[in-house]
Amino acid sequence: MSQAQDLQDLPEGVTQELLDEDDFETVADYHRLAARHFSAAADHHLAAAAAAEDGEHEATARHAHLAYRHQLHGVQYAEVATLDNDELEDEYLEPEDEGEEGQDHAQ
Repeated sequence: MSQAQDLQDLPEGVTQELLDEDDFETVADYHRLAARHFSAAADHHLAAAAAAEDGEHEATARHAHLAYRHQLHGVQYAEVATLDNDELEDEYLEPEDEGEEGQDHAQ
């Protein structure tokens, strides 16, 4: 399924912003893009729920698939935002060893 098909049910402004995602370059831009994809995923989940209640199986499946794809894109952009942030120090990226409590979580 193409990106244009993924975006067919979104408002026009959001659609254009997502289509222009190649123009995003800063960490803040990646965070915004991740948020927009997560928002689009939520919208599709709500549409899937409404379609399911109405017994529209094809629409339910389509919206569920679109929600999943937007969620994946959101996670990817969130990862890029985190990994490309040169200002984050390793202490924020790696969990600290908290002694016995840390060992309990590892088990």
